[in-house]
Amino acid sequence: MKNKSLVGVVLAGILTAGAAYAADMKSGTTDTMMKEKCYGIAMAGKNDCKAADASHSCKGQAKMDKNPNDFMLVADKAACTAAGGMSDAPKATDMKK
Repeated sequence: MKNKSLVGVVLAGILTAGAAYAADMKSGTTDTMMKEKCYGIAMAGKNDCKAADASHSCKGQAKMDKNPNDFMLVADKAACTAAGGMSDAPKATDMKK
């Protein structure tokens, strides 16, 4: 009997999560996991997370405009390219040039 109750609770949780996801998609909100990292377009203090070169570890800590190690989240690779950014973090050897 306990297993049936547990299964019911798990199924209810799954259905609730699915309904919340569907509502988000219908309203046009997108989850950050569905966005693309775009390096080299973030302005100082406007980056979305840590730097690729580990010079800082948080959102909003970019020190200069358009640093290739800082990224912003954009809709897709096409939006990144249109903004003049790169979808991949720069390699360590790229930074020495």
